Amino acid sequence: AVNRKARFNYSIEEEIEAGLVLTGTEVKSLRAGRANIADAFASEKEEELWLWNASIEAYGQGGHFNHDPKRPRKLLLHKKQIKKLAGRLKNKGVTLVPLTLYFNARGIAKVKLGLAT
Repeated sequence: AVNRKARFNYSIEEEIEAGLVLTGTEVKSLRAGRANIADAFASEKEEELWLWNASIEAYGQGGHFNHDPKRPRKLLLHKKQIKKLAGRLKNKGVTLVPLTLYFNARGIAKVKLGLAT
Protein backbone atom coordinates (compact mmCIF):
# COMPACT_ATOMS: atom_id res chain seq x y z
CA ALA A 1 0.00 0.00 0.00
CA VAL A 2 1.29 3.45 -0.89
CA ASN A 3 0.18 6.76 0.60
CA ARG A 4 0.29 9.00 -2.49
CA LYS A 5 -1.15 12.04 -0.71
CA ALA A 6 1.58 12.14 1.95
CA ARG A 7 4.31 13.64 -0.25
CA PHE A 8 1.82 16.07 -1.77
CA ASN A 9 0.33 17.32 1.51
CA TYR A 10 3.48 17.30 3.65
CA SER A 11 7.17 18.07 3.46
CA ILE A 12 8.98 14.85 4.44
CA GLU A 13 12.11 15.56 6.50
CA GLU A 14 13.19 12.04 7.46
CA GLU A 15 12.18 8.46 6.62
CA ILE A 16 12.17 5.60 9.13
CA GLU A 17 11.45 1.89 8.58
CA ALA A 18 9.49 0.10 11.32
CA GLY A 19 8.02 -3.35 11.86
CA LEU A 20 4.36 -3.99 12.68
CA VAL A 21 2.62 -6.25 15.19
CA LEU A 22 -0.05 -8.02 13.10
CA THR A 23 -2.43 -10.95 13.46
CA GLY A 24 -2.55 -13.82 10.96
CA THR A 25 -5.64 -12.59 9.14
CA GLU A 26 -4.08 -9.12 8.77
CA VAL A 27 -1.00 -10.61 7.11
CA LYS A 28 -3.19 -12.59 4.69
CA SER A 29 -5.19 -9.46 3.80
CA LEU A 30 -1.96 -7.51 3.25
CA ARG A 31 -0.62 -10.20 0.94
CA ALA A 32 -3.86 -9.89 -1.06
CA GLY A 33 -3.25 -6.12 -1.32
CA ARG A 34 -6.28 -5.07 0.73
CA ALA A 35 -4.85 -2.19 2.77
CA ASN A 36 -5.33 1.58 2.81
CA ILE A 37 -2.98 3.96 4.66
CA ALA A 38 -4.15 7.24 3.13
CA ASP A 39 -5.68 8.60 6.37
CA ALA A 40 -3.25 6.91 8.76
CA PHE A 41 -0.79 8.51 11.18
CA ALA A 42 1.55 7.39 13.96
CA SER A 43 1.77 8.76 17.49
CA GLU A 44 3.28 7.95 20.86
CA LYS A 45 1.27 6.29 23.61
CA GLU A 46 2.89 5.09 26.85
CA GLU A 47 6.46 5.18 25.42
CA GLU A 48 5.46 3.13 22.36
CA LEU A 49 4.60 4.18 18.82
CA TRP A 50 1.23 3.17 17.37
CA LEU A 51 -0.19 3.34 13.84
CA TRP A 52 -3.74 4.75 13.87
CA ASN A 53 -6.46 4.74 11.16
CA ALA A 54 -4.66 2.27 8.89
CA SER A 55 -7.35 0.16 7.26
CA ILE A 56 -6.56 -3.51 6.60
CA GLU A 57 -9.75 -5.17 5.36
CA ALA A 58 -11.07 -8.33 7.00
CA TYR A 59 -9.83 -11.59 5.45
CA GLY A 60 -12.56 -13.40 3.53
CA GLN A 61 -11.91 -16.88 4.99
CA GLY A 62 -11.09 -15.59 8.50
CA GLY A 63 -14.41 -16.47 10.11
CA HIS A 64 -14.58 -15.56 13.80
CA PHE A 65 -10.77 -15.13 13.90
CA ASN A 66 -10.99 -11.95 11.82
CA HIS A 67 -9.59 -8.66 13.09
CA ASP A 68 -11.02 -5.16 13.44
CA PRO A 69 -10.03 -3.36 10.19
CA LYS A 70 -9.25 0.00 11.86
CA ARG A 71 -7.59 -1.21 15.08
CA PRO A 72 -4.40 0.58 16.24
CA ARG A 73 -1.23 -1.37 15.43
CA LYS A 74 1.96 -1.28 17.46
CA LEU A 75 5.12 -0.22 15.63
CA LEU A 76 8.38 -2.01 16.36
CA LEU A 77 11.36 0.31 16.82
CA HIS A 78 14.32 0.54 19.19
CA LYS A 79 13.76 2.53 22.41
CA LYS A 80 16.31 5.13 21.33
CA GLN A 81 14.48 5.68 18.03
CA ILE A 82 11.12 5.97 19.82
CA LYS A 83 12.46 8.58 22.26
CA LYS A 84 14.02 10.59 19.42
CA LEU A 85 10.79 10.56 17.38
CA ALA A 86 8.62 11.32 20.43
CA GLY A 87 10.74 14.37 21.17
CA ARG A 88 10.42 15.62 17.62
CA LEU A 89 6.65 14.97 17.53
CA LYS A 90 6.15 17.41 20.42
CA ASN A 91 7.05 20.31 18.10
CA LYS A 92 4.06 22.13 16.65
CA GLY A 93 3.20 21.17 13.07
CA VAL A 94 5.20 17.91 13.04
CA THR A 95 3.52 14.55 12.45
CA LEU A 96 4.50 10.99 11.57
CA VAL A 97 2.76 9.65 8.45
CA PRO A 98 3.10 6.22 6.80
CA LEU A 99 4.48 6.41 3.27
CA THR A 100 4.40 2.75 2.23
CA LEU A 101 3.34 -0.58 3.72
CA TYR A 102 5.22 -3.54 2.22
CA PHE A 103 6.89 -6.92 2.74
CA ASN A 104 10.70 -6.93 2.79
CA ALA A 105 12.92 -9.57 1.15
CA ARG A 106 12.48 -11.91 4.15
CA GLY A 107 8.66 -11.66 3.93
CA ILE A 108 8.24 -9.48 7.03
CA ALA A 109 5.64 -6.68 6.99
CA LYS A 110 7.24 -3.24 7.29
CA VAL A 111 6.00 0.33 7.17
CA LYS A 112 8.07 3.28 5.99
CA LEU A 113 7.23 6.33 8.09
CA GLY A 114 7.95 9.93 7.19
CA LEU A 115 8.54 12.69 9.71
CA ALA A 116 6.45 15.40 8.10
CA THR A 117 5.77 19.11 8.51
